[in-house]
Amino acid sequence: MNYEVIVTCAVTGAGDTVGKHPAIPVTPKQIADAAIEAAKAGATVAHCHVRDPETGKGTRDVHLYKEVVDRIRSSGTDIIINLTAGMGGDLEIGGGEDPFKFGKATDLVGPLTRLAHVEELLPEMCTLDCGTLNFGDGDYTYISTPNMLRAGAKRVKELGVKPELEIFDTGHLWFAKQMVKEGLFDGAPLFQLCLGIPWGAEANTTTMKAMVDNLPEGALWAGFGIGRMQMPMVAQAMLLGGNVRVGLEDNIWLDKGVHASNGSLTERACEIITRLGARPLTPAEGRKKLGLKARN
Repeated sequence: MNYEVIVTCAVTGAGDTVGKHPAIPVTPKQIADAAIEAAKAGATVAHCHVRDPETGKGTRDVHLYKEVVDRIRSSGTDIIINLTAGMGGDLEIGGGEDPFKFGKATDLVGPLTRLAHVEELLPEMCTLDCGTLNFGDGDYTYISTPNMLRAGAKRVKELGVKPELEIFDTGHLWFAKQMVKEGLFDGAPLFQLCLGIPWGAEANTTTMKAMVDNLPEGALWAGFGIGRMQMPMVAQAMLLGGNVRVGLEDNIWLDKGVHASNGSLTERACEIITRLGARPLTPAEGRKKLGLKARN
């Protein structure tokens, strides 16, 4: 069991949740305020996407990321900033017998373009989505090839940013370990086990334990489940020795019929942690555990 737990709050994501919740953070101010809210509720890390303020859709706009980061950094509230680098891997295959007639959801760019905001803003952490995945039903696929990942990992290492290795299936874990063998990361690698997204790894005890049993020796890791499995996976990750993640990116409900906020989800996770006899780490403690240096 892990008794000193890093709590990540993923405050908005890029999914189609805006119309399903009355207060999904959309504007840079709302996203920054959500990260600050999570910090005050006990989060160690804020994981941030940005959205187009006009449409609510996910975007790669560097200027929006800059506003979010500037607002958090100038707020006087301490939180480790972890920016997604997963945007730009979307490929919607054409339906039926026209697979090359790509759909409007397609936003596919190279590995270094996906890091443009990381290059400019130098957050303490960013994500690397460690493989290609059939993402839900239909024809939507997330693309992240081995060579793309090697190029991204190399650049993140050069920038001195800590990568969080997003693992959506067992093959992703296999390749992430290969990158570790190739020396593409400094320090102990950090794995994030992302469970419950169709059609990746299921959010259950058996799947999480199988992944944990295949982590390299000395690895730091966290795990989460989406939807109703968010809080059960908080407890499960702790019991297996890991850290946790909650937030509106992964789950919009606190209880049945009760919309959550990032603060309420973080508070619920911290309550589970303390009731199991452990404690959530402060951002300063999280930096020490992760081997980070605070950015000015």
